[in-house]
Amino acid sequence: MAFLHSRHRLSYAVLFIVVFLVCGTCEAKLKGFRKCTNVLNYNTDVGVSDEQWFVQKLDHFNGADSREWKQRYFVNDDFYKAGGPVFLMIGGEGPANPAWMQTGSWLTYAKKFGALCLMLEHRFYGKSHPTEDLSTENLRFLSSRQALADLAHFRTVMAAGRGLDNRKWVAFGGSYPGSLAAWFRLKYPHLVHAAVATSAPVHATINFPEYLEVVRRSLASESPQCPLLVKKASDTLMDLLKDPLNFPNITKDFNLCSKLQVQSDMDSAYLLETLAGNFMDVVQYNKDNREFEGVVGTNITIEVLCGVMADASLGEPYARYAAVARLLMDTFSMKCLDASYANNQRDMSNTSWSGPAAGGGRQWVYQTCTEFGFYQSTDSPDQPFGGFPLPYHVKQCSDYYSVSAQTLGDAVAQTNEYYGGYDIHSSRIVFPNGSIDPWHALGITRDISDDLPAIFIKGTAHCANMYPARSQDPPQLTLARDHVLMLLQSWLSDGQLR
Repeated sequence: MAFLHSRHRLSYAVLFIVVFLVCGTCEAKLKGFRKCTNVLNYNTDVGVSDEQWFVQKLDHFNGADSREWKQRYFVNDDFYKAGGPVFLMIGGEGPANPAWMQTGSWLTYAKKFGALCLMLEHRFYGKSHPTEDLSTENLRFLSSRQALADLAHFRTVMAAGRGLDNRKWVAFGGSYPGSLAAWFRLKYPHLVHAAVATSAPVHATINFPEYLEVVRRSLASESPQCPLLVKKASDTLMDLLKDPLNFPNITKDFNLCSKLQVQSDMDSAYLLETLAGNFMDVVQYNKDNREFEGVVGTNITIEVLCGVMADASLGEPYARYAAVARLLMDTFSMKCLDASYANNQRDMSNTSWSGPAAGGGRQWVYQTCTEFGFYQSTDSPDQPFGGFPLPYHVKQCSDYYSVSAQTLGDAVAQTNEYYGGYDIHSSRIVFPNGSIDPWHALGITRDISDDLPAIFIKGTAHCANMYPARSQDPPQLTLARDHVLMLLQSWLSDGQLR
């Protein structure tokens, strides 16, 4: 899950992956668990006037707290037929994108089943602002458990108001929302009949070095030499960072926004992770059909990056590594690369809804520090990068929210205790995952039971099966979508209990 989304690059060293997107100056950064169902680049064909608002409780677990707020949602009833099911797309760590109300595999299924389609934006993301700001005190109301309770209350009230009590509800989500889809079925089985949990990391872990192990294997699938060249380049950069005399050249080579300064291990780790993020993001979304969301840079694939790394005319691997960075900056119209941890800390500590990290970065990293971990460290020897170990990630929890390592550890353990991690005891949940996607390492890739099947799609990336079908889709991706359809046909048949 690297979140970020569209315009900013969430450079908070947390779990997800880093993605550069179009923005004004493109100097602000965010890092994150990139999602499938949300992105900042709205499809302008869908008017914001289509948004609707639902009165939601602030704290579902405190009966003495009567405070309320308004949560955004969208409706598509184009395919609905009387007696049909209700499909609920779950929002994640960013603005709910109404483009998903126009296209995507779930709408293909909706047309076949005559389903009513709803999409609920996640609390604290997009326009769904439960509190006046993003102070750490207010962020205590941001959690997956509160989000699931939002879904439950929304489902109950909408069913009663629209006469849908006797309809079968199916939850859909990809990435973190995929986890929520599975957990919604797990924790509220009386409210949701089935779930499609795509690319869902269901096991929380503080240290997630396996992410970069999958990145290495994915690069090697294009060229065995590619991850070796990346490692050589990364190692060279790490050696250069040991001597301040090299800083002016590094500043120039990577077109940094200001002269490189390394006053602590956090500064060098931030730069190293930022540059590694170029490869991480491309691998995570390799060849996914994201164009309909307005995403820029989908033409940059593993093949393109490995092609640059193999181009000896550019010089040594270090120079090729820098060429990759410049290619990404050019692609996303970035004037320069802000590799300052101090700037990042300043942005991430801004608690205003208009702050540079309010698009999702401050919120999502808070969730990783208080629920999930997911930190993509370089602690494994079986990956090509170096210099951003687990302590670098954990310290950010302290820097941004005063969350200690002990608190983080306890929170992650509680998450697995509450949801069960890999050991899910439920029914009618399907878990699609792509082999290229690093997040599959924390997902369900083998059948748990006949009623908890996994669909492991060789050669595809993050949430690939959720995107609209296209002629160049590999056969295994088409078969995966068909497999989901077959399961839904079985689960929505009259023989299946509500």
